[in-house]
Amino acid sequence: MYKYIILFLTIQANAQTYMSSSPMNKTNNIISQAPKAKKDIYKHIQHDDVRIDNYQWLRDDDRKNPEVIAYLEQENSYTDHILTEQKPLIDRLYNEIVARLPTKEQTVPSQIDDYWYYSRFANNTEYRIYARKKGDLSAKEEIMVDMNDRAKDMSYFQSNFQAISPNHKVLGFSEDTTGRRKYSLHFKNLTTGEMYADVIEETTGEIVWALDNKTFFYTKKHPVTLLPYRIYRHELGSSQEDALVYEEKDNTFYISIHASTSKKYVIINIGSTTSSEVCILDASNPSGEFRSFLPREPDHEYSIEELDDEFYILTNWQAKNFRIMKTDLAHSHDKKQWQEVIAHDENALLYDVQAFKNYLAIEQRSAGIRHINLYNLVSKKSSIIKSAENAYTMWLGFNPQQNTDILRYEYSSMTSPFSVYDYDMKSGQQKLMKEDEVIGTYESKNYKSQRLTLKARDGVQVPVSLVYKQSNVPLGLRPLLIYGYGSYGSSVDPTFSYSRISLLDRGFIFAIAHIRGSQANGRSWYEDGKLLKKKNTFTDFIDVTKGLVKQGYGDKAQVFAMGGSAGGLLMGAIVNMDGMLYKGVIAAVPFVDVISTMLDEDIPLTTGEFDEWGNPKDKKYYDYMLSYSPYDNVSKQDYPNMLVTTGLHDSQVQYWEPAKWVAKLREMKTNDNLLIMRTNMDAGHGGASGRYQRYKETAEEYGFILKLIDN
Repeated sequence: MYKYIILFLTIQANAQTYMSSSPMNKTNNIISQAPKAKKDIYKHIQHDDVRIDNYQWLRDDDRKNPEVIAYLEQENSYTDHILTEQKPLIDRLYNEIVARLPTKEQTVPSQIDDYWYYSRFANNTEYRIYARKKGDLSAKEEIMVDMNDRAKDMSYFQSNFQAISPNHKVLGFSEDTTGRRKYSLHFKNLTTGEMYADVIEETTGEIVWALDNKTFFYTKKHPVTLLPYRIYRHELGSSQEDALVYEEKDNTFYISIHASTSKKYVIINIGSTTSSEVCILDASNPSGEFRSFLPREPDHEYSIEELDDEFYILTNWQAKNFRIMKTDLAHSHDKKQWQEVIAHDENALLYDVQAFKNYLAIEQRSAGIRHINLYNLVSKKSSIIKSAENAYTMWLGFNPQQNTDILRYEYSSMTSPFSVYDYDMKSGQQKLMKEDEVIGTYESKNYKSQRLTLKARDGVQVPVSLVYKQSNVPLGLRPLLIYGYGSYGSSVDPTFSYSRISLLDRGFIFAIAHIRGSQANGRSWYEDGKLLKKKNTFTDFIDVTKGLVKQGYGDKAQVFAMGGSAGGLLMGAIVNMDGMLYKGVIAAVPFVDVISTMLDEDIPLTTGEFDEWGNPKDKKYYDYMLSYSPYDNVSKQDYPNMLVTTGLHDSQVQYWEPAKWVAKLREMKTNDNLLIMRTNMDAGHGGASGRYQRYKETAEEYGFILKLIDN
């Protein structure tokens, strides 16, 4: 329950249950009128301010309240009713999307010692098969684990981590069967084919092996908040209690664990939004103690990459966009002893670094484009990996070997499918190892991608990426779908989408607004869209919308918006601020009850996000949040057509946020535009699992938009 609510009051007078106001279609058991949620007054009191919440009753932490479940199911039934006529189109959209996917698919094999590891999809299967070959790629395939077998009879299944022991004899892997991102760990003896009895519950899914081939480390989640907060050591096959090796006491920090590329060190990463710390352990001494590489400091973020016992540090110390420095363990605590390798650049934001015997491969962003810079450790010179396109995304791939000059990187654009390249850093020669196949008639030359900037109301130029199919239809007469996120410094890069083709082929222009709150233009771009500057995110999106239409991109009567999670917050804000700019809005798993969630430290993610949104226990942040929180700002006004989606088991944005929001929108909105909500009763934040199943949700979203086009 909320910790900071003083008064709870339930009033039954004037409250009607949703059952009485939701007529059922007797012939097909589908609700033909929108459910009307009952109203039970609940008072949130903070800073002597009272917020009335009529729909707090929809919160059920156990997800077992029959009244709540019935309401969600009736919302689903009403959505079915509204989309009944679209069902043939939705099915057609789903079929055409999945028809573009190759029936078989395999990752590019990666060599680790004497083995080549890869994963693949068999004919029309939902989940990956993890396999390897010994010696060379002509050897017989060994299937380590088939996730289709593991997922059999599961309504939801996800494996986010697989880890091979150093001697290649044991595979550890994770499983989530609820969608709550609480993973159990399982282990398979690859010599005998038997599963170990060791099963560890309530983890993040991470597994890091020590060099003794029997000890591993894992991260446990808090049973209430689901925050990763403890790291344990476990010996495979042992009945001894697992040893707690690290516990994070500050609940504004998250923790994770990984191995250095060399496998010589086990590394704990500890981070908040604005500060971080790294702890390390010699992997040959698993019973030893982790030591801090550099104790955490306010506003200092750093990570490390090891090469031959030297450590390259990606740090924002006196470098807003980060720089790279070098030290050894003996001097890790003294920043003044660090040596600068790559200087700070106001025009390049550094994301990641991988160390090789002769090179550093640096993933960075400049001019809004994510790309790779290569730094020669011998000559001290840098070079950029080039692209023939002006709007693209390039990122570091899986590189398990350091004693090589070959870099694996990945690439995509809004017209080019995902590709994997091996790049010879010495010669500059590159080899295309794989380009995702698009089955059917798709040809990239028939589509055009552009990048432009549009002026926001305060004069700032906001980057926009867009794509459309080339045809004789003027751009100003086409429907326009704008996507945005704009939080946590996360940038939505221009990449390829199998599903998006279905909209482009129907004449749509698709645009990504690189609004403030992302890092599209560096770290300052992020800082200008968070905390007490959060509204820049929302006004940027609105101004991009108006700017695109003004410049002839899209018919102003056929403009749509879409965003999910924190992008759902964006959708909630813009429909309150200027909603009728849009004919339709899709808000996926939207974070809309900002103040209530940020006051409740028992909800997953809350405490770790005070540096993103502010802590509403501080009145200045409370007042600012209150000025934009979508749920608190629903008013008697017209709203666009809206589809809201959520997952019952969502651990990131709890289902009751969108449920309450939809109920309040229904109560307050003054027009008869559509408002429907789809709750996936088996899934969490990411929606349905499986290679194909997730596209059913996409097809329904597209069907909703196309219904509005048809009308």
